[in-house]
Amino acid sequence: MPILPSISGPRDLDALSTDQLDELAAEIRAFLVENVSQTGGHLGPNLGVVELTIALHRVFSSPEDPFIFDTGHQSYVHKLLTGRQDFSGLRVRGGLAGYPQRAESAHDVVESSHASSSLSWADGISRALTATGRADRHVVAVVGDGALTGGMTWEALNNISDDNDRNLVIVVNDNGRSYAPTIGGMSRFLNRVRTAAAYKDLHQRSDRLFRAFGPVGRAVFRGVRGGTHGFLSRFTNNEALYSNLDIKYLGPVDGHDLPALLETLELAKSYGAPVIVHTITEKGRGYQPARDDEADQFHAVGKIDPTTGETLSSGGRGWTDVFSDALVSVGEQRTDVIAMTAAMLRPTGLAPFAERFPDRVYDVGIAEQHAVASAAGLAYGGLHPVVALYATFMGRAFDQVLMDVALHRAGVTFVLDRAGVTGPDGPSHHGMWDLAMLQIVPHIRIAAPRDGARLTEALNEAVQVDDAPTVIRFPKGEVAADLPAIERLKDGVDVLARGESEDVLIVAIGPFAELALDVADRLRAQGIGATVVDPRWAIPVQPSVIEMAAHHRLVITLEDGIRVGGIGTRVRQVLREAGIDTAVDELGLPDEFIDHASRDQILVDAGLTAPKIAQDIVSQVLGTRIPKARDAGETGTIDLPLHERH
Repeated sequence: MPILPSISGPRDLDALSTDQLDELAAEIRAFLVENVSQTGGHLGPNLGVVELTIALHRVFSSPEDPFIFDTGHQSYVHKLLTGRQDFSGLRVRGGLAGYPQRAESAHDVVESSHASSSLSWADGISRALTATGRADRHVVAVVGDGALTGGMTWEALNNISDDNDRNLVIVVNDNGRSYAPTIGGMSRFLNRVRTAAAYKDLHQRSDRLFRAFGPVGRAVFRGVRGGTHGFLSRFTNNEALYSNLDIKYLGPVDGHDLPALLETLELAKSYGAPVIVHTITEKGRGYQPARDDEADQFHAVGKIDPTTGETLSSGGRGWTDVFSDALVSVGEQRTDVIAMTAAMLRPTGLAPFAERFPDRVYDVGIAEQHAVASAAGLAYGGLHPVVALYATFMGRAFDQVLMDVALHRAGVTFVLDRAGVTGPDGPSHHGMWDLAMLQIVPHIRIAAPRDGARLTEALNEAVQVDDAPTVIRFPKGEVAADLPAIERLKDGVDVLARGESEDVLIVAIGPFAELALDVADRLRAQGIGATVVDPRWAIPVQPSVIEMAAHHRLVITLEDGIRVGGIGTRVRQVLREAGIDTAVDELGLPDEFIDHASRDQILVDAGLTAPKIAQDIVSQVLGTRIPKARDAGETGTIDLPLHERH
C-alpha cells in the first residue's frame, strides 16, 4: 500500500519506521516528477529536500513550531506532508501556489519568494515567542547556501548570536546552487567542506565498519554518529565559518540519510539555544534528467516529458533571447561594456555574453544591493555596466540606484526582465512596481520596448548614456512580431496610428502597444478618432507627447505596472505643469498583491482588455464617465517652454 495518501498531516509520520520513511521519500519523488511535469514548477529544488523535509516534520511540531523556508520554492514536499496533495492545479488560479501561502494552510508562515530574509523572520518570531511566554516552541528556518551570499542573512546571524536564549534551529540546505552553481568566496568555502576527502572518507569507512557487524553495528553507528558530526566539522575546519558567531554548529550531515538527519535534528531541538544544522543535499536527487542538467538541474521547468525530461512546448523566441543577442552585439562593438547579475546568469540571458566575454561578466550572488553599488564604482572606473535582474528584485537595491548611481551621475544600464504581470509565480514575483518606484529617481531614463527591434534599439541607445542611470524593462514570455511605426517624431516618439479626428491620444507603454491598436480600431468603428503613440523612452515624458495631448480631447495611458505613481500619473503631472487641462485616464494594475493566475486572467481582472477599455472611452467621449473628454473643437494650450517640461 502506498504511504503518501495516508499522510494528512505531519503527525502521521510519527508511527512510520525508518524503512517506511525511506519508502515515503521514494513515493514523494515519483509524485513530484509525475505532477510537476504536467504543470511546470520548481522541480529540482524539491527533489533535493525530500528527506530533509520529512525529518523536519518528524522532529518538530508544525505549525506550533513555525517553519520558514527561504524563498519558498522548495516547499512542495512541505505541502504534501501538511495535507495538500492535489497538485493538478499547481500555480494555476484556484490551485496550489508555487510558494508557501497562508491562505492554504496554517503550516505556511512566510509567503515572500525573495531570498535571504528567512533568518530575519526567524529572529523576530523567536524573540516574540520568548517575550510572550512561549519559549518552549521552536522556530525552524531552512536557508540555502545560495541565500548565504545575501548580506541580510549575515545581518540576521549577527543579531541571533547576540541573544542565545531561545529555541531557534537554522538548517543550511547546502546543494552548491541557487538557480545555478553558487558563486563567491562563501561558495568556495562550503564547496571545500562538501567535497572534503577527510569528511567523506571517514564517514564512508566508519559506515562500512559498523555495518559489517550487522544490525547491532548499525545501531552503534547511528548512536555515535551524532558525536562524530562535531568532530568531523572541526576536522574539515567548517566551524571556522561560524567561529565568531557564538552559535552551536552541527554537521555537515548527509541530507538524504534519514537516520542521520533525525538524530542531528533531535540534538538541535534539545540544545535550548540557536543552532546551525549544516546539511549536504543534491538538487534534482533521484531524477536523472535533472541531475544531468548542468545549467540549473531543473530549478524551474515548464511542462516536460516525465521520462526524458524533454520540454513539451518549445514556444517561440523570448524577450530574454532578444536581449541576450543584443548584448553580445553591443559587447562586440564596445569593449567598455560589462555585464552584471545577482545569481541569475542564465535566467536573465547573460550566459551567451559570458561565453563570448568571460572576463567581462560579474555574478555577485544573491546580492542586488552590492551589485548596484559596485556598478557605480565600475562606471566611475570607466566601464559601462549592464545590470540584468528580474524586475521584482529591483526593489532590493533601490537605495543604491538612488544614492550610489543616480546621485553620482553614473552611467549604468539596468535591464529588468519579467517586468509587469508574470502570472503563475504569484504576488512576490510580479514585476509591477518598477515603473512607479524608479521614475522618482532624478535624471533616470526608462525605456519599455514594444517589440524585439525596439529592445535592441533601446539597449544600443542606453549604453550611450554615461551621465545617468538608464532602465530597459520587458515582460516574461514570447516576443511578438515587430510592430512598425507609421512615423517617428523628432524626440524619438513612435506614432503607431492616427485617426480621422484627434479625439483620443493613447500613450502605450511597451508591449501594450498591441492592445492600444486594438482599442483604436474599436473606437474607429464608433466614429471616434484615436492617435496611438509609443514613447519608447517613457521617462522623461517627451515633448511631443505633451504637444499632442494639448490637441486631443482625452489622454489614455496604458502600462503594465501599478497605476499609483505610474507613467500615467507622471504624464498627468507634466501636462498640468504645462498648463494643459486635457483629461488623463491612467490605466494599469491595481496597487494590490495579485495572486497567481495566468497573465490573461489578471489583465481581465484589472480591466485591461480592448473591449473594456474601448467601452469606457466611448462613455468618456460622450461625457457619461469621468474623466470626461473635452468638448469637440476645444484644444489645450501650452504655457511652459518645451525644455522645462521634464
